[in-house]
Amino acid sequence: MKILVTGSNGQLGNELRNVLEKAMPGVTTYTDIAELDLTDAAAVDMFLERGEYTHIVNCAAYTAVDKAESDQTLCYSINYDAVRNIAVAASKHGVKVVHISTDYVFDGTSCHPYRESDKVNPTSAYGTSKRKGEMVLLSLCPEAVILRTAWLYSPYGHNFVKTMLKLGRERAELRVVCDQIGTPTAAKDLAEMIVTVISARQWVPGIYHFSDEGACSWYDFTKSIHRIAGIDSCKVVPVTTDDYPTAAVRPAYSVLDKSLIKRTYGVEIPHWEESLAECLTRIVDID
Repeated sequence: MKILVTGSNGQLGNELRNVLEKAMPGVTTYTDIAELDLTDAAAVDMFLERGEYTHIVNCAAYTAVDKAESDQTLCYSINYDAVRNIAVAASKHGVKVVHISTDYVFDGTSCHPYRESDKVNPTSAYGTSKRKGEMVLLSLCPEAVILRTAWLYSPYGHNFVKTMLKLGRERAELRVVCDQIGTPTAAKDLAEMIVTVISARQWVPGIYHFSDEGACSWYDFTKSIHRIAGIDSCKVVPVTTDDYPTAAVRPAYSVLDKSLIKRTYGVEIPHWEESLAECLTRIVDID
């Protein structure tokens, strides 16, 4: 087995490095834009051919949801063009693909956790670009595995948890949206799921949903971050989406049904508060 990880400098890429080097030391090459420009089709093809890889895990993505509305060219080049290049090269060289997608492929109007078979209807440039990436990957490389996830955070890079920690220590009050419901997901948990997929006895292609268990609003999430971190000097005020307008339309409800991935791989998934508590101890250690 020989694995290529793209987007390795991001929060998922960093967590995947930690998990892979414990589970399968020495079999993985980690790349980011400096080592491999995924938007260069010839470069991707050459990299896969020379490396003789068995698997590629694509963690690379444009994830600036609001900025994507005005920066669609770059957004699509990373979330669509790069995925197409990976699909073409992987199919040519017989490389298995694990690709990360998002809950933003749904419009958030459901009243039950989204299943893989539910109708997609992205409402933002980011969500649309990710959906187009899914489609081109499956059309060119139908044996790929796509993992849709949500509300990702880690000790690395910029994310909601680290922002709420910083602002909670700096401000007396924070206004946080309370009517968008989803599931915070520790990047470490997703990384462990990726390794489970790669190391499984049988490769089972298709789209799977993965997030941590449970559901909450961004307001609830913030309250838990502050409570676990011992921040009691900042008042967190719930506001509606209408009170906090953004460039991109976000799903009001994007909880994912994990039944398929749990049934296929026999995994147990931790509750989001358990994983949050563990992550917060690591943020302190790293900072």
